[in-house]
Amino acid sequence: MPLPSVAIVGRPNVGKSTLFNAILRQRRAIVGDEPGITRDRIYGEASYRGRRFELIDTGGIVLNEAELIPSQILKQARTALEQASHIIFLIDGRTEITGADRDLSRMLRRLGKPVALAVNKIDSRRSEDLAHEFHSLGFEHLFPISAEHHLGLDELLEHVTSAFAAETEPALTPASRPEGSIKIAIIGRPNVGKSTLLNALAGVERAIVSPVPGTTRDAVDETIVHDGHEYVFVDTAGIRRKGKTKLMAEKLSVVMARRHLRMSNVALLMLDASEGILALDATIAGYAHEEGRGVVLCVNKWDVAKERSKRKFLENIRDHLKFLEYAPVIFVSAQKRQGTRALFPLLRKAYESWSKRIGTGELNRFVETLKWEYDAKIYYVTQASVGPPMFVVFTDRPGKLHFSAERFLINRLRERFGFAGTPIVIKTKRR
Repeated sequence: MPLPSVAIVGRPNVGKSTLFNAILRQRRAIVGDEPGITRDRIYGEASYRGRRFELIDTGGIVLNEAELIPSQILKQARTALEQASHIIFLIDGRTEITGADRDLSRMLRRLGKPVALAVNKIDSRRSEDLAHEFHSLGFEHLFPISAEHHLGLDELLEHVTSAFAAETEPALTPASRPEGSIKIAIIGRPNVGKSTLLNALAGVERAIVSPVPGTTRDAVDETIVHDGHEYVFVDTAGIRRKGKTKLMAEKLSVVMARRHLRMSNVALLMLDASEGILALDATIAGYAHEEGRGVVLCVNKWDVAKERSKRKFLENIRDHLKFLEYAPVIFVSAQKRQGTRALFPLLRKAYESWSKRIGTGELNRFVETLKWEYDAKIYYVTQASVGPPMFVVFTDRPGKLHFSAERFLINRLRERFGFAGTPIVIKTKRR
């Protein structure tokens, strides 16, 4: 049975791609966003409270200006809209209603489909009052949101998906993983032992539920059950192919790593103990951090390492990968299957931290206990989203917190609430 589809439509530069990414990432149900027939039409699969749906970003539409956009894009956008179960009509809440907005609203009303009017870039009470001016476009359901800060998305998605069926036992396919499975991308440079580790993990447990092909012929998913938890490992197989130059091998490593990171909850970054930390390790680690995944560092080939002191090797890791100070480190030998079983609790802990939500009341009791000695005054803190945890700090000053203040706040959040194995994002807003 095909999934219901939700199309995001709006004129150019209103934040459609930001909303598209926010919906996919917020619920941690990305199966893969892939370009459609043109680069301006992108598909993804999302889930909200167990209700799965296809999400379509139609690209910027300007009616009656066919010379500015290929007619094929407009044609495809119309097709997507006609097939959609629900339409999110996105407009910019910081600007006045334009002629293009009115043209689009007339076209959408003629379709006779359910339409939710999402007024984007609304990130204050004052702006929220302005959102009501947009009722003049003639749509009953209006939602003030901030796609960038993930504000107002719950109300929007609850309305849009309310008529969709909630799945109790989705089929175990690449496009649909059961609720609760943890998706792990095994990343690292060539020859660090990624495939060997996956084979060791699968062999130890002997509980592979379904080995299925991944999104490319170079990747294989392995589903392993350990202590009642399901882990879906994606191994970037094929990455061992030798390029003509070192640069080619590096490019291949990064491309493959990024592709699988976007489909995962946690990145398992493998390092080679026999070679130490190389520049390419830091590059790939940087991608895991930038994508906002949970991270566990796995030092493989420890049985043949020249440096036998774990403490010294750990110091070396922390020196070269300073931005991953939150990531736990484990030493293993995949080939000899030593230490591999201890990976599972670390991966689960990183996933739980990555998806942890703290209530606003608890956060503000935490703020009251801070020994805050920085210029900006903090009024209150709220958690905007998970995967990774993102906190919005309301202060008396415009702009970001000073780097040292932000670091202090993140360190205190970790001390109080844990968050081992996940990056923490801080956004600031002037009250």
